[in-house]
Parts: sequence; C-alpha cells; structure tokens
Amino acid sequence: MSQARELAAFGFELGILKRVRRTGWWHAGVRDPESVAEHSLRAAQLAGLLAAEEGADPARAAYLAIWHDSQETRTGDLPHTARPYLKKPDPERITADQTAGLLGPAGDSVRAAVAEYEAAATPEARCARDADKLEMLFQAVEYRDIGVRQVQEWIDSALKGLTTGTARRVAEVAVELSSLAWRDR
Repeated sequence: MSQARELAAFGFELGILKRVRRTGWWHAGVRDPESVAEHSLRAAQLAGLLAAEEGADPARAAYLAIWHDSQETRTGDLPHTARPYLKKPDPERITADQTAGLLGPAGDSVRAAVAEYEAAATPEARCARDADKLEMLFQAVEYRDIGVRQVQEWIDSALKGLTTGTARRVAEVAVELSSLAWRDR
C-alpha cells in the first residue's frame, strides 16, 4: 500500500474516535457523554497551556495529548470497572499496529509521541498526562453543574493524579467554579 493510502486509511481509523464515547460517565448517569475525540481536543489544548506555564514546549505537550487515547479506535474506552477483569491494553503495541504501514516520518512521529507520553519522563509528557486528568475534572464539574450528582469520584481521581504545580492549582480553583465562570470575565 502506498504511503498516501496508508495515511488516508489511518485518517479514517482516527475518525472512529469521534464516535467512541467516554464510557465511565454512563455509570454516573450521563446519557450522552463526550467522545474520545472531544476529550482529546480539550486535553491537547490544556496540555499546551500547562506546558507554557511550566516552562515546557507547549506544541510538544499538545501533540502528545492528541495521541494519548488514539488506541481506543481498537479497544474502545474501557471504564475503570473493567480493570479487575481485563489486562490493560498496551498503548505502544496498539499504536505500532495502527501505524505499521506508515513507513517514515509520520509513523515514527506517532510512535515516538505515544512512547514519550507513556514513559512520562519529560516535562511535556507530564503536562500532557496532567491535561488528561484535568480535562476529566473539568468534564466532571460541567456534568455536576447540569445536575449529574455522582461525579465526585472522577474529581477525586483527577486531583490525586496531578503532578505539576500548575495543574494542581488550576484543579483546586476549577472544582469551586461554575463551568460558566468564563462568561463573567
């Protein structure tokens, strides 16, 4: 298969993320939770912002966050309740399979981004990982604000997992804000 064909096929696969729903929210009673693609977009935006504040490379952090859940085209979004029954899928292995036909810079770039994110050894990866958790916290606050009552475990999980000072400070404020606070600025 040509490189252009491989890129096009992978592009179609990535479109699945627009239809894969974040399944944990169903447990809280959310009828139509956001998609993995919607989650990933805001996570990437937040990763760039966190990285800028933390003195890291915003573009790199955002790039890592864009790819952090791309494997869910193949696995779906597995809720935390599945953990006792299933072995956690290996994101690097899935990404390797997804990009096996992408020879050269495109495939190398995606595989490197996922490996860096998973290793969490760089400031950009730590910002991207924090952005993933912070985005979940924001989503929990938004759902809480529209009447979904059982979101505290998502907020607590996000708060517990944050590593950067900026993300911790933002989270502490976010849990006290209305999700419409931006309208008052």
